[in-house]
Amino acid sequence: MTSPSAPHPQALAAGLAEVRAAGYDIPSVIGGREIRTGRTVPVVTPHAHEVGLGRAHHAGAAEVEQAIAAARGAAHDWGRLDAAARAKPFLRAAELLESGPWRERLNAAAMLELSKTRDQAEGDASDETVELIRANVANMAAMADVQPYSPEGVRNHVEYRPLEGFVFAVSPFNFVSTNNLAFAPALLGNTVLWKPHESSSLVAHLSMQLLREAGLPDGVVNLVHGDGAEIGQAALAHRELAAVHFTGSTGTFRHIWRTVGANIDGYRDFPRVVGETGGKDFVVAHSSADVEALAVACVRGAYEYQGQKCAAPSRLYVPRSLWPRLKDRLIELTRSVVMGDPTLPGTHIGAVINARQHAKHTETLAKARAEGIVLTGGGTDDAIGWFVEPTLLEVTDPHSPFMTEELFAPVLAAYVYEDADWEQTLRLVDESTAYGLTGAVFAEDEAALAQASDALRYTAGNFYVNDKPSGAVVGQQPFGGARASGTNDKAGTVWNLIRFASPRSVKRNERPPRAPGNDAWAAR
Repeated sequence: MTSPSAPHPQALAAGLAEVRAAGYDIPSVIGGREIRTGRTVPVVTPHAHEVGLGRAHHAGAAEVEQAIAAARGAAHDWGRLDAAARAKPFLRAAELLESGPWRERLNAAAMLELSKTRDQAEGDASDETVELIRANVANMAAMADVQPYSPEGVRNHVEYRPLEGFVFAVSPFNFVSTNNLAFAPALLGNTVLWKPHESSSLVAHLSMQLLREAGLPDGVVNLVHGDGAEIGQAALAHRELAAVHFTGSTGTFRHIWRTVGANIDGYRDFPRVVGETGGKDFVVAHSSADVEALAVACVRGAYEYQGQKCAAPSRLYVPRSLWPRLKDRLIELTRSVVMGDPTLPGTHIGAVINARQHAKHTETLAKARAEGIVLTGGGTDDAIGWFVEPTLLEVTDPHSPFMTEELFAPVLAAYVYEDADWEQTLRLVDESTAYGLTGAVFAEDEAALAQASDALRYTAGNFYVNDKPSGAVVGQQPFGGARASGTNDKAGTVWNLIRFASPRSVKRNERPPRAPGNDAWAAR
């Protein structure tokens, strides 16, 4: 059943036909100008990699300098508009995404370029993008309402200014809605250099065209396609860097942080560094857990969108008393997952994003087969598309790389513990990886749930009880983690927005003193 706001099947079919036939020639967009460098890379369909959707023109250091200049040129006027004026183009973009050609177009692009099913595409490209825009506007208003006390004779006010400089927004491939990395800072009056992942150039291009049609002034968001290292080197070294808004790998984020630190003497300001990175997300089951609910959560959480969600669980801790029943049910459910062309009805998962990721997963699963730990799945195939089978592993070493290292693939590794070792297992969940993004505990025993909640307090920024540890909803479960999973600034909340504002405290004295008093010199 489709949601009330979902496109009619015929409308979605029209969107797919449009995107397939367009042959996009994707430029960078700098100060409203479309820049085509001639350094092109193909845009392909992961589940049918011989099928092209167009080509993207990659930029370099020269275009980064142009984009920063355009951002700085737009900053004065944009940053001085009132909040309602800044919100107007974003709210218009949300309206355009709710129904009509833009919804169909962006959903279709997510299905074709990112290999998402219809439901995954709609939940991401249109629904969540709309929710984030509207949440940001509401949170901006709530932030502005946080004002200091004004005693009689004094008017105190906090002005939430944009940052001084440009925001460098770096978005990943796996969610169209991470266009929010550029949208949210811009809403607050900042100007942005936006660098999307190389494998999501089409959805970024369409997101940018949507904003332009919605009336966003030129230069507020400047979209630059290209190699991450090349673009990043030029952007991160610039004196006007005010902030980095990043989602991607932990390794890349650490590199960004080191680069900012190494350049700290050369910046106008101390740049804000905001990031959501990797995860090694867990499900831990107590002996009182509901086996059917546990099995469904594991399969849906681990395999949806090919496991290419930073919230996807990839490590499972299960008591020996439950394992025989759970193992059989997990194998049964895993084998029922339909892999193929996600634009076809009945398909559950598509292909992984590109050849490089496919090769990495192929090598990893070859090791799993060599260790004899594959219970079902474990195969890969790149003849038509970059396909990785949903895979269930059983490991005997809780410190195996399959239990400690991020995979970003439809692979779930299970470790069986003795029922009496519940407390030790909670410590193992907490201490065996560097990450702290999402996790779930399954139990019917309330004492066990309370014990897990306390023991796992810092293991996850998003913690779930008797539910899969993915699928956070804007406005319901603010998303983000700490440790090696990021700065936990919670996209779609006021806690994220405040990172891109520079408050100025203004005092207006309505009764200025005209003679010094004994206590005047003690004031700060």
